[in-house]
This record gives sequence, structure tokens and C-alpha cells, in this order.
Amino acid sequence: MTDWPYPRWVAHRGAGKLAPENTMAAFRLGAQHGWRMFECDAKLSADGVVFLMHDAELDRTTSGTGLGGDKPWAELSQLDAGSWHSRAHAGEPLPTLENVARFCRANGYFLNIEIKPTPGLELRTGEVVAREAARLWADAAVPPLLTSFRPESLAGARDAAPQLPRGLLLDSLWKGWLEMALQLECVALVCNHALWDASTVTQAKSAGLRCLSYTVNDEWAAQRLWALGTDGIITDRVDLFAPD
Repeated sequence: MTDWPYPRWVAHRGAGKLAPENTMAAFRLGAQHGWRMFECDAKLSADGVVFLMHDAELDRTTSGTGLGGDKPWAELSQLDAGSWHSRAHAGEPLPTLENVARFCRANGYFLNIEIKPTPGLELRTGEVVAREAARLWADAAVPPLLTSFRPESLAGARDAAPQLPRGLLLDSLWKGWLEMALQLECVALVCNHALWDASTVTQAKSAGLRCLSYTVNDEWAAQRLWALGTDGIITDRVDLFAPD
């Protein structure tokens, strides 16, 4: 991908921490703050529906318990994904990727979909999420960016929908990180912001990769990353930064 079509600023999980993460309420609030690109986490229900949630377990952000991937969508769709955050969001449901796609496409917003597989379903989750994303953005001028910490998920996405751009997420610079990104035909590396320095940026750029960072919530950190020449920042602070 020679032409990078995405904004520099990305709202983490919809609206950072101002609304229940990975819900339509979060996306709407992020949009109200002027954000045009959002990040979300996608996984599979037991019956193969792509829905948004970060954790493998339901307990932290919903009224359910146990592994989300073990439940059918009919059950997941009835959970309360907002009360844990605040009374104002009580009753907020889990959204499907299709819900989010309709919102983004109707408003001209951009999306970064992090593939977040239930353990043991890395390859299949990558395949299904990519196929669903390809269907939902079939005629879009700008496709969603698919990312994952799991190389198996990105391999599945590559094989299922090679036309969709991919990015490898890194929380450490493990041996072979750059070679893996190239093997997976990624267009970007999305790193913990502390990993970027002049050397790592040069390595990534020399390989033709874009450099993105998560999760940047301080002005000094953002300024350091822009000075290094990185291409994008994912943040919770939709109320602090002014997106371009």
C-alpha cells in the first residue's frame, strides 16, 4: 500500500474510556468528539458471528460469565455491555462487526479491526473476520485495516481476503518481528509506543512498512512519536487530542 489513506489519529475501542469500550455508544461518542477513525476488537461467537469485545472472558465488560467464544450470538446479544461502565450506559448491547460497518460506512469513517481470537481459534478467527470485513466493505474506497498480535490470525486473514491491508501488533520486539511482518505481507507495524525509536522506525520504513503506536494518552509521548516520523497514534484520550 503505497498511498496511506488513513488519518493519523485513531480512537481506541471507539471512545477510549469515556464510554463502554467496543460498543456503538463508544463509536457515537468518539464521532461527537470529531474523530474519523476508530479501533475495535473482533472475535467469534460459538456460531461464527463476528462481534466486538476485547477480553476472552465476558466478566469484565458484560453481564455474562465465561468465554465469549463459547456462547452463541443469540445469547451474547442479550448481555448488558454498558452497566459496568456507568448507569448512563446500562443496557448497551454488544455490537456485531456489521453494526459497526454500517455506522462507519454511512458516515465516511475509517476502521482498524484488531482480530482478537478466543484461544485456540487464531487461524479461523482471522479467516472469518477477514471474509466478513471483505463482504461489508466490498465496494468501499478505503477498506478497514486488520491487525493482530497473533501471526496465525493474520495468516488466516491474508489467505481469506488478501486484498485487505494488515498490520502486525507488537508488545515486544521478539526475534524475527520484521521478517514475520513481511512474510504476512503486512503494510504496517502497530507497536507499544515505547518500542519506537530512531532505529526501529528506520527498519520498518526501510522495509516499506507504516509505523503506528498504541496506546498513547500523553502529549509528550505523542510529540515524541511525531518527531520520529511515525504514521499513526491510537489513543484513549478522545477528549484531549484534536484529530486531523
